[in-house]
Amino acid sequence: MIDSILTFCDEVLSNPVWFYIITLLIKIVICFAITILFIPVCVYIERRVAAWIQDRVGPNRAGIPLSIFRRFGMKSDLPFKKTLDYFGLPHDGKIANLCRFFRLDRDIPIFGLVQPMVDGGKLFLKQDFTPPFVRRVYFWIAPILVLAPPLMTAAVVPFAGDLQTSYGNVNMAVANLSVGPLWMFAISSLSVYGLVLAGWSSNSKFPFLGGVRSSAQMISYEISMGLSIIPVLMIYSTLDLSNIVEYQAANGWLLLPVWGEGLSWQRWILLVPVAISFIIFLTSIFAEANRTPFDMSECETDLVGGYHTEYSSMKFAQFFMGEYAAMVVGSSLVITLFLGGWSIGFGLDGWLNENVANWVAVICQLIAYVFKLLFFAFFFVWVRWTLPRFRYDQVMKLGWMVFFELAVINIFLTAAILYFVK
Repeated sequence: MIDSILTFCDEVLSNPVWFYIITLLIKIVICFAITILFIPVCVYIERRVAAWIQDRVGPNRAGIPLSIFRRFGMKSDLPFKKTLDYFGLPHDGKIANLCRFFRLDRDIPIFGLVQPMVDGGKLFLKQDFTPPFVRRVYFWIAPILVLAPPLMTAAVVPFAGDLQTSYGNVNMAVANLSVGPLWMFAISSLSVYGLVLAGWSSNSKFPFLGGVRSSAQMISYEISMGLSIIPVLMIYSTLDLSNIVEYQAANGWLLLPVWGEGLSWQRWILLVPVAISFIIFLTSIFAEANRTPFDMSECETDLVGGYHTEYSSMKFAQFFMGEYAAMVVGSSLVITLFLGGWSIGFGLDGWLNENVANWVAVICQLIAYVFKLLFFAFFFVWVRWTLPRFRYDQVMKLGWMVFFELAVINIFLTAAILYFVK
């Protein structure tokens, strides 16, 4: 029976058409799984890091209280004392005091891991109320238009190197387009239609103002973001994201050229325009994802809740899922263009390709890519709870009066450096 199944699978995979279809479906599942699963991960990081930064009790400290054991006729600290006795530790020793410092004598730590599930269940079970005065069809379509574009954008990002099989090589991007950055800009900018529709269809003043703000903010920072990567593409001389990552794996990341041919003095000079592009691009990602300090389209101090004021239940959740998905996809593009994508760096990619099996190297590259995403998720949360929200006029001035001019000047600076160093 097993031999027959293996023979059938071998015959199917030997067909190039079926091999392409099956590998494509697997890549779609992996790509969407990384993007969708990172949404609850980002929620968990948001709550945990926020509590840590604000020095308050939150998911990073709250656990199952030991006081519940009183219901069973036990003392509240009995499990704590029994654990110390099991390992032969004194109740007043350094280990016991350290456990008390982390509140392990009061709680069974679960590290807030159930918080994303509780959030999802709360939003799913809430009443899905649609106000009678809204434009109903557009009101329902708007959340979908916010969540769908980030998921489509992630399709061109390579999350690992090529997987070599006996049936053929598999490129680890769902759609290996030769114009990857252009696809990402074209599709990701469509999410603003969902925000504008949400504000307009709500038939309410504050949501409408939030939708108008989101469109103005998108135009301002989309121009700066597009111009900021032109110097990067001039250096790479390609728009293929897979080739860009492979170049960085061999010659050093664009922001860290310290191995391979990256040690040349020309690359170090190019770090100046690259750093400028990185700052402009990363800041524009914050504005595109409506993250603090650029969340002007939904800030509660001005607009109650902005474009999603009239939404509830899962429609409300879809807006925030779209925001976190945009954050993940934006981080993916930053990682791909500036920080090596799936590349582990420091010459380890070449060593893995030479000394271990190809599938092991691909898994290691996927892990490196996920860890970079986790770092940027922490960075987004850290910025949110560190910087205060800008005023709307400051947001517009930064986009048009600072970033736009700086991005244009940076293009000419990069062209001059490339002309003289090559």
